[in-house]
Amino acid sequence: MEQIEKIIDEKIQGQALVTDNKKENTKKLFIESYGCQMNMNDSEIVASILAKEGFNTTQNLEDADLVLVNTCSIREKAETTVRNRLRKYNAVKKINPTMKVGVLGCMAERLKEKFLEEEKIVDLVVGPDAYRDLPNLIEEVDAGRDAVNVILSKDETYGDVSPVRLNNNGVSAFVSITRGCDNMCTFCVVPFTRGRERSRDPKSIIEEVREMQEKNFKEITLLGQNVDSYLWYGGGLKKDFKKASEMAQATAVDFAQLLDLCAIEFPKMRFRFSTSNPQDMSLDVIHTMAKHKNICKYIHLPVQSGSNTMLKAMNRQHTREEYMELVDNIFRIIPEMALSQDMIAGFCGETEEDHQDTLALMEHVKYDFGFMFAYSERPGTLAAKKMEDNVPHATKKRRLQELIDLQLKHSLYRTQQHLGKTEEVLIEGTSKKDPNKWKGRNTQNTVIVFPKEHYKLGDFVNVKVEDCTSATLIGTAVDYSDNN
Repeated sequence: MEQIEKIIDEKIQGQALVTDNKKENTKKLFIESYGCQMNMNDSEIVASILAKEGFNTTQNLEDADLVLVNTCSIREKAETTVRNRLRKYNAVKKINPTMKVGVLGCMAERLKEKFLEEEKIVDLVVGPDAYRDLPNLIEEVDAGRDAVNVILSKDETYGDVSPVRLNNNGVSAFVSITRGCDNMCTFCVVPFTRGRERSRDPKSIIEEVREMQEKNFKEITLLGQNVDSYLWYGGGLKKDFKKASEMAQATAVDFAQLLDLCAIEFPKMRFRFSTSNPQDMSLDVIHTMAKHKNICKYIHLPVQSGSNTMLKAMNRQHTREEYMELVDNIFRIIPEMALSQDMIAGFCGETEEDHQDTLALMEHVKYDFGFMFAYSERPGTLAAKKMEDNVPHATKKRRLQELIDLQLKHSLYRTQQHLGKTEEVLIEGTSKKDPNKWKGRNTQNTVIVFPKEHYKLGDFVNVKVEDCTSATLIGTAVDYSDNN
């Protein structure tokens, strides 16, 4: 089952952030994040904004002047966890009555009235586009007033805020390139919690990558709810592009061009990106990936279902046939490409035939790995308002298990293709199971473990693959790769 939870990485859920403390700062900030990688990245932005307001991070909840929890609305489990944490904070508040508690992120947008008025469990509520307003909001709270800002912005991208890099391996980092989403999938709460889609100035992206390179990071993941639809034409919402001047349209930078810029500017840096939406994925992106060795040959390409009826009900802007044609084209241009999926089992009205269509699509693609969930209704989404969640729980569970079993079979098939090959790996840390082994990933995003020998964290190493499980390759380092 280790494949299933990769996108919401359970290991980093709820870890308190640690940053380099400034001597002159006297106040203490305790900040925890739940949910997606965008949230982890946003917490780094918040820590950066508050460092200028006199806050150092602490890992000790009891010492904190300000406690913030960055929240997620994607799944019920994430919301339940956050509620439990808020109860814990309030128990601590009894010992430390001056401590202030705030909710950031997607749940803030969704449950603002509940948190402040009905449950009276927090002092401030701050949505994903309002982090710059934190200093003012904290002043409001200090003056004894509740503080709320969940206004979703048309242009906030935090392009000029340099995130404080926290709790990571010092080798790979995330750089946000878009915020929000325009896709309005009926099962998804993101457009309502993170707003409409807008892109960040490519200059500020290149600058941030340069900073990361100077700090010796070796791999950057370009991050967005939907990176393929990245489009910079001088600022503003993606949907307003048609209204832009001819000049602005002619000189716009799309995702393929941004990737190309990054790869050329930083030839020794490895690039990944997440998440992609099939309807926006152009073959220009695939050709750019083919052209540059330092763009990893891996795409997370969520499909959600293999049934046209379900895709329509989900308001996905592609059919099963279009998706399979896209996949065939990707493999034609880059045969060694690795693909991963998101799949929902038991969406509203899903029949056995729809489910079989999904299994057949998986057989066609043979994904390297995937993230599969049984459908759970999210309040505020179109599906919750207009559709009946009518697939019985036991049926959802069985279908989910069938998806997982098939995915594990395909994952093993894909890892076996690497046996006997020598592949470039970036060392990211020590293997969880064996302290004498390094772990890293190849260009396809598959984890490889191998004996440490004299190699160091952050080295690019050629590793000969000798064995595998469905999730991991096992091998021996041959020598350094030419990327060091």
